[in-house]
Formats: sequence, structure tokens, C-alpha cells
Amino acid sequence: MLQKRILIVDDEPAIQLLYNEEFTDEGYTVETAFNGEAALAAFSASPPDLVILDINMPGINGIEVLRRMKEQCPDLPIVLNSAYQQFKQDLGAWASDAYVVKSYDMDELKDTVRKLLT
Repeated sequence: MLQKRILIVDDEPAIQLLYNEEFTDEGYTVETAFNGEAALAAFSASPPDLVILDINMPGINGIEVLRRMKEQCPDLPIVLNSAYQQFKQDLGAWASDAYVVKSYDMDELKDTVRKLLT
């Protein structure tokens, strides 16, 4: 069986490194992008099976990236992942498949990804 591919979009290198290691250890193939533009380019080149998407990034923010990806691929599971709880109230965030607040405890994010990919 082919490994599921996850695109992790976050402008914080430490978060990218942590998520890359954690999801690689879980058996996923991981690709990373530092901003919305890079995420859209990676998505266009080869759509992943799931996207973990930060919201607050320079340039194109995560809500706009979410909108553009869902326009092209409505069934693509996208998990918004932000340090800020208040973005849950943003109407644009409602298009996501899940919203997980960043935490040192990766269990909620891992469980969410597992559920969306099964």
C-alpha cells in the first residue's frame, strides 16, 4: 500500500521539523512549505492526501490557501493548525475538515490526521 502524503504548511521551522519527524515516524510521507505561495505551488505540482495548514503566515494566509485548495480539490482533507483559538470563529475556517490548536501534545493532531485519512 502506498504511503499517504501530508503537506505541512507552517512558517516556523521548529514546528515544521517537529511535525515532519512525528508524521514520518507515523508512516506518512511528508512535504513541507514555509508559506502560502510555496504551499500552493507544491499542491499544484502534486496534490497531497492531506494538508496541515497554519493560518497566521506572511504573504497569503492559511484561510486564503484553504479556500484556493478547496476550490480545486473539494474533497482534500485540510486541518487548520493555529496557536490562536479565535480563528475558529472565522467563517473561512469553516471550510476546513478540522481545526486543531497547536500544542506540545501531538495526540489530538495525530488522531485527527489518522481519522481523516482512513
